[in-house]
Amino acid sequence: MDNIELIVLATTKVGENALVVHTLSREHGRRGFLVRPGKKAGMALFLPLNILEADVVENPKSALWGLRNILLKDGLQGIRGNLYKNTMTLFLSEVLFRTVRDGAFEDGLYEWCLGSILTLNELESDFSNFHIRFLLELAGALGFRPSFDDIAPFAKENLRDLKPFLELDFGQSMLVPLSGASRNALCECLLQYLSYHTEQNIQVKSLSVLRELYR
Repeated sequence: MDNIELIVLATTKVGENALVVHTLSREHGRRGFLVRPGKKAGMALFLPLNILEADVVENPKSALWGLRNILLKDGLQGIRGNLYKNTMTLFLSEVLFRTVRDGAFEDGLYEWCLGSILTLNELESDFSNFHIRFLLELAGALGFRPSFDDIAPFAKENLRDLKPFLELDFGQSMLVPLSGASRNALCECLLQYLSYHTEQNIQVKSLSVLRELYR
């Protein structure tokens, strides 16, 4: 059994007492694992973007391996104690789940995701633009770093609002003044951009929750 670190992307219930936990890790990329949650910890271990440590149990009879001795590596108190950040993690985790294909292994993607989660956890203010920056950086992490000309057909009338995110560093981009409507519009543009480059229709259900948050 190998002990590894994983990021939770989503869960799927299997029967009465089991889950498939869809994860991202250095060793296995995007992969689902079968888990039987104990009553003591329950579902709290598997909140979106939780960082876990666990032993991987290979199953010679199935491609679906298991996880045992699961521990929460970081409680992410800066996220879990904040409604806005917590809602944002629902969106970010679903984007990753629907963008990164099962079985895919992108070199450096795990490290980037881990760094992004820890950064969001530490930010005490000025994080309302975080998800926009996240989508742009995700494109880069997947190998198609967006340029101004490349993204213009998707941004259209929103290009003026998006331009600072392509030109400024992370800290400065968090301070770009935007209305809630503008943030929502940029999110939709960037999801279209990701859909085009990953050749899949990325439909993110939690986007509607984010829209309500940033009305």
